[in-house]
Amino acid sequence: MTENLAGWQQADRQHFLHPFTDHRQLGERGTRVITRAEGVYIWEAGGQKILDGMSGLWCVNLGYSRAELAEAGCRQLRELPYYNSFFQCTHPPAIELARELCELAPPGFNRVFFTNSGSEANDTIIRLVRYYWSLLGKPEKQIIIARRNGYHGSTVGAASLCGMPWMHAQAGLPIPNILHIEQPYWFGLGGDLDPAEFGRRIARQLATTIEEAGVDKVAAFIAEPVQGAGGAIIPPATYWPEIQKICDHYGILLIADEVICGIGRLGHWFGSQHYGIRPDLMPFAKGITSGYQALGGVMVSDRVGDVLVEKGGEFYHGFTYSGHPVACAVARATLKVMRDEKLVERVRDAVIPAFSSRWQKLAEHPLVGEARSAGLIGGLELVPRKDSRNRFPKELKVGERCRDFCIEQGLVMRAVGDTMIVAPPFIISNEQLDELVDKAWKALDLTRQSLGQARGKARSQASG
Repeated sequence: MTENLAGWQQADRQHFLHPFTDHRQLGERGTRVITRAEGVYIWEAGGQKILDGMSGLWCVNLGYSRAELAEAGCRQLRELPYYNSFFQCTHPPAIELARELCELAPPGFNRVFFTNSGSEANDTIIRLVRYYWSLLGKPEKQIIIARRNGYHGSTVGAASLCGMPWMHAQAGLPIPNILHIEQPYWFGLGGDLDPAEFGRRIARQLATTIEEAGVDKVAAFIAEPVQGAGGAIIPPATYWPEIQKICDHYGILLIADEVICGIGRLGHWFGSQHYGIRPDLMPFAKGITSGYQALGGVMVSDRVGDVLVEKGGEFYHGFTYSGHPVACAVARATLKVMRDEKLVERVRDAVIPAFSSRWQKLAEHPLVGEARSAGLIGGLELVPRKDSRNRFPKELKVGERCRDFCIEQGLVMRAVGDTMIVAPPFIISNEQLDELVDKAWKALDLTRQSLGQARGKARSQASG
């Protein structure tokens, strides 16, 4: 396929607008064209084999080339390729998937609303939350509180929930009645505080914000159990119990964004179970089909669902492809594989400990200020000195350097600023975990070497 690469890159440059991409830079560098995949590996058109340390985009948990998932989709395409779920219609794949998800969810979850993505799921959250309070005679409860640097999607509503100013600046966001509090980012914000005290202190910002905004106006708090796209931000153990206590005290809804953490990544079916919290709504997506089809949704607790059913009329919200039969069939096949192979248990008892022990070895590298992990999510903080939390000058783009060196070494590792993150597939072997860490170490060495050359060049230019 090498002979087609230049043509594909040219056509891509001319016709394909990519998501979350600097298109000027893309045009200068050329697209990385992925042509096939198997297991935990992807292949570029030029033939390079790359270990996919990000499971696609946090989603290909079962690895590539799972015949069971492809066959489930093909069977459904032949039988019923599409029908909508509007106007009192339904079909078996959506019914059965909804039932299975409710069986896997924590107690008190007996309803599902299907979407096509995590972004749409979080857009749905805004509608559901405000509709719920309106049905209870409290339409003034409109405010949803989220976290700075949290990520909830890229539609107008979901991007408003995101606490990322650079996203807001491009589109005049956030929409009204969205507030943000600080993230539980101990390495970046904890200073000299003990992690336990930092976790409690950051959580208490929620209570302060509720009081300032007015209890009668605040509807809900939304957060990821572990912040993914924000840089693998793992909260101290004290954080979530304090958040739960505050939500209970003020009677607001707690929303756990399970788009990344749900469906096994933290060693439980839902990340909320890992932290022992009791959410009222849980948006999900990504791992529900292992990325083989587009599907998302919201797990709706009885607290919310009973009100919608008993007090509500028509809910004016939905999507043409909500509960698409092919996507639901693939999701059911995904859950079957996970149950048959006891993958959640295996991830919890074997894969996570193996990953964690190997990932911690990277903390010994001179460029790494912290190596942290929760479940199958890992983060590395790149710093100029290990005894300081100071960061590199932004113009050095250290994270991007490291990311590019990772690809050269045959590893996908994502850069969030100068934080490197991974989320390996559930099926990764111990040997492949060794490969992941070995390639990451080599990329860190090359990054450090390139920084030394950059400093030497800068000194030479200054003296000249």
